[in-house]
Amino acid sequence: MKKILAIGGRPGLYKVVSEAKNSIIVESIVDGKRMPAYATSKISALSDISIFTTEGDTPLVDVFRLISDKEDGGKTISHKASANEIKAYFSEILPNYDEYQVYVSDMKKVFQWYNILQAQELLVFDEEEKEA
Repeated sequence: MKKILAIGGRPGLYKVVSEAKNSIIVESIVDGKRMPAYATSKISALSDISIFTTEGDTPLVDVFRLISDKEDGGKTISHKASANEIKAYFSEILPNYDEYQVYVSDMKKVFQWYNILQAQELLVFDEEEKEA
């Protein structure tokens, strides 16, 4: 998850291919197209993203693991489902999420990213990640 990125203003997820002088070269996980991502872009590694809960933060990788366990490794709800369906499903996965800081748009991203990673068979949960 450290090399998988979300880039603000661009749909989907990307993996780092190489580094250039003023940018990094990324490749779309969905269609394989390569492009530069500049330092001015909002770039976040999925391993650095957390979901607010009432007890603190839960790493996104742990949320993906919870979804995978619920779905037996299969696809989850579509990010295009209704807001009520998305909230209900997210409550099943992470019942202690902070309702005031986690918006439906955040939940949609989580489900969209999970489905992208699941379709590309990039969701691998090993013991090292659990310890980290």
